[in-house]
Amino acid sequence: MQAISSRSIRCHPPGALVLAGLFVVVGLAIPGYTQTVTSKKSSTDKKETTVTQLATAEVDSDPSNATVEIRAFHVNVPEDQLVELRRRVAATRWPSKETVSDATQGVQLATMQKLAHYWATDYDWRKMEAKLNALPQFVSNIDGLDIQFIHVRSKNPNALPVIITHGWPGSIIEQLKIIGPLTDPTAYGGKPEDAFDVVIPSLPGYGFSGKPATAGWDPIRIARAWTVLMKRLGYTRFVAQGGDWGNAVTEQMALQAPPELIGIHTNMPSTVPADVAKALQFGEPPPSGLSAEERGAWDQLDFFYKHGLGYAQEMMNRPQTLYGIADSPVGLAAWMLDHDTRSEALIARVFDGQPEGLTRDDILDNVTLYWLTNTAVSSARLYWESKLRLFAPKGVSIPAAVSVFPDEIYAAPKTWTEKAYPKLIYYNRLPKGGHFAAWEQPELFSEEIRAAFKSLR
Repeated sequence: MQAISSRSIRCHPPGALVLAGLFVVVGLAIPGYTQTVTSKKSSTDKKETTVTQLATAEVDSDPSNATVEIRAFHVNVPEDQLVELRRRVAATRWPSKETVSDATQGVQLATMQKLAHYWATDYDWRKMEAKLNALPQFVSNIDGLDIQFIHVRSKNPNALPVIITHGWPGSIIEQLKIIGPLTDPTAYGGKPEDAFDVVIPSLPGYGFSGKPATAGWDPIRIARAWTVLMKRLGYTRFVAQGGDWGNAVTEQMALQAPPELIGIHTNMPSTVPADVAKALQFGEPPPSGLSAEERGAWDQLDFFYKHGLGYAQEMMNRPQTLYGIADSPVGLAAWMLDHDTRSEALIARVFDGQPEGLTRDDILDNVTLYWLTNTAVSSARLYWESKLRLFAPKGVSIPAAVSVFPDEIYAAPKTWTEKAYPKLIYYNRLPKGGHFAAWEQPELFSEEIRAAFKSLR
C-alpha cells in the first residue's frame, strides 16, 4: 500500500478528525502493518499526532480526492462533551405515562427513566473508549468518503479474512465480543484452523465513518467500497458477513461477485417468496400450503409489517425530519430501543435488573456512540437511500451460509432459504438469540461463523 498525505479530511490542526466535538487522532499507516487482538497499540501508534485544539472537520465527498492511504485512528472524547450529555439526560422533559400496562404504545416510561438515571449517574463512556483504543483502528478514504474500521489480524498465517457489517441501530460495538473468538479461536474452545482475520467497518454516516454530503451511498455503493477496502488491505481471498443493513451490503457484494469474495454468511437472510410478500403487503391471508415452519415465519412477518415497521417508514421517507433525536439523548435512546419487539423486551428486562445477553453498559455504549458522533440523522438516511426490496431474495449465486436466531424479526425457514440461496453451504437454527445476535450471543455467533465457512477454507 502506498501512503499518501491526507487530502480527504480538512481540519485544523492537521492530524485530527473532529466528529461532533470528539477528538479523533488520525495518523499515517505504513505498508505491511500487523496487529493482533492482544495488542494495546498498533504498529502505527508512533505515527499518530495528539491534538488538543478543537476543530471542525469537513468530510470531502469529491471522488477526485480519494487516496489509497490507511491512517491510524484513536478516540478521545473531550470531558465537556460527556458532562453536557449527562446534563441533557438529567434535564429530560418527560411525557406522561403510557395508558396501557404493556409496551404496545412504545417503549415504556419506566424503562426510559431507569435508563436515563443510570446514564446520568453511573454510566462510564471511558470504559468503551478504552476498549476501542485497545484495538487496531483505521480510517481510509474510499470513493471520496472516509471509512473507519477495526482490523485485527490473527496470529495464524492461514486465517480466513472476513469483513463483518453492522446495521441500524447498531454499530461496530455490536461485533466487539466476537473479535477474540474469531481471531484467537483456541482461547475460546475452537481450533487453530478456525481462525479469521477480522475487518469491521462503520457504515457511511454511522459511528466514526464520514457523513456523506451528497446522495448516493446506498447498499450497492457501500458493497463496492467494502471490496475496495478488503483489496486495499491486501486480501485476495475473503468472505463477508452481515445482518440487518449488513445483510443488504453483504448480499450486494455477492451479486457484484468480485473474484476475491468466495462466500457470505448472514443472520438476517432475504428469503421471503413473492406470493408471501404480496399477501403481507396487501393484508391478504397467507398462501395455502405453508408448512408449520413457514407459517411461523409468516406470523412473525405479519406482526412486523403491522406493528414494527413504523420507524423504518419514517426513515425511508423523511429522515431529515428527525431533529428531535439529534437534540435529545433520551429521545435518541427511545427511538433506537424501539427497533423490534423482542429486542425492546430484552432491553427492558436488562434495566429491570434481569441477567440477559446484554448489559446496561452494552446498550448505553451503542446509544452514546450515536450521540457523541451526531449520527442519528445521517445513519437514518440509509433507509432513504436504499431501493432494495425488504426480505426479498436477491439472486445470490455464490456460496452462502445462514444462521437463524429465533428472536430475529423472522426466522427464515429452510425451504425458503434453499430457494433464495441456490449454493447454500450451511443452515442452522439456534436455540436463542435475536436481532443483535453477535452482541447478545457472541459465543453462539462465533461458532456459527466458524461452521459456516468451514467448507470454504
